[in-house]
Amino acid sequence: MCIVVCVQNSQEIRRAILAKWHESLSQYGNLFSADSISGSTPPSVFVGSFNYPKVFAGPMVPPIHGDTSLFDSPEMWKGKTLEEIVNFRLNLVRGTRAVPVNQTDGRYIESLQEVAMSSRPADSELTFERAPSKIISLDGYSAPSGPAAPVKTVKFSDTPSLRAVEKAFYDRDMSAQDAVMSLYNSGVDMSRIQRCFSIGMLGQKRRLVPTRWSITATDDIVSKSLVCEILDYSVIDSCQVFSYSHLGNVFCIVLFPHRWVYEMIEAWYSGGILGFGSDSEDARGIDHKPAIAGAYHAARLAVAEYLARIKLQAGVIILREIRPEYAIPVGVWQIREGIREAMRQKPVIPDNFEDALNMASSKTSISKSEWLSHGRILKMLRQKSISDFF
Repeated sequence: MCIVVCVQNSQEIRRAILAKWHESLSQYGNLFSADSISGSTPPSVFVGSFNYPKVFAGPMVPPIHGDTSLFDSPEMWKGKTLEEIVNFRLNLVRGTRAVPVNQTDGRYIESLQEVAMSSRPADSELTFERAPSKIISLDGYSAPSGPAAPVKTVKFSDTPSLRAVEKAFYDRDMSAQDAVMSLYNSGVDMSRIQRCFSIGMLGQKRRLVPTRWSITATDDIVSKSLVCEILDYSVIDSCQVFSYSHLGNVFCIVLFPHRWVYEMIEAWYSGGILGFGSDSEDARGIDHKPAIAGAYHAARLAVAEYLARIKLQAGVIILREIRPEYAIPVGVWQIREGIREAMRQKPVIPDNFEDALNMASSKTSISKSEWLSHGRILKMLRQKSISDFF
């Protein structure tokens, strides 16, 4: 789970970011206070979880025409600051309409599905029942979004569809899991797959899925498939340590010679107190609902991609430190993309597992003993020789 860090420094950062948002309101204030908006959707659709099973679904549109694809493409956000990401996300005005989750046809939903299929930003015109609220949406799973209002009418320009998405949409004999993997193997971005899953475009029995749930579901589907693949590979012959920091998050990944086991440990500060969360699995999978929710699946996807790429399997320990700079949660995408970037770096090759843990923990402000005390697999590995687990 993404945590909003509650220390003084974080509060100052949060205020600074929201101040920029208010500057943006002054720039587009007349548009945000009107009962209509015109702009280019990235393309972007959103399905809320409130009032499930009758949810609020609709498009997200900035008051800007042109190439707005950056506004809803986390895969393109490498190098962007937290302030930049939050600022352009909060300029996405969200239209909402209550729709039963089993209603995946009809003019309104079908227009949103066409938007989700679009290969480029689509010019859009929305009219609202009332002026958009200035309340912003922060749920820690999906990226933030800005003002919202009940939508009265929607109009989108015709744009070409992504061929792979169009094919999956019209194939009603394919299961949702197979459709997700088909899109993934076709090179479609995870953020796009998640939108298609959310707006009821995939599978045999289709339904709307809240965006926050669709993010975790698609990460889970793809990562499980990759883990099944890597279980047939040989085990790596040495430890590897990867690390990467962005947006106030520090990621350290330790791979070690072992059949697939995976553990992720998160640490954060709240009110000056250090908190921890962790989950783990072996080759049989996880046997409980993850305590750290979407973060667990997003991280598993990124590291499983690396192992599938090098055609090896390994034991995996991921340490994530959430620092005060992470003042506003921007979604679990930053975990997936952060660890993907870590796995693109050249690994450090330590002499043994203990040295690997020393290297990983030294990248954080938290001691190795504190990490060890909160990791089930870490405790198990230190009680026995690694060779005992082959």
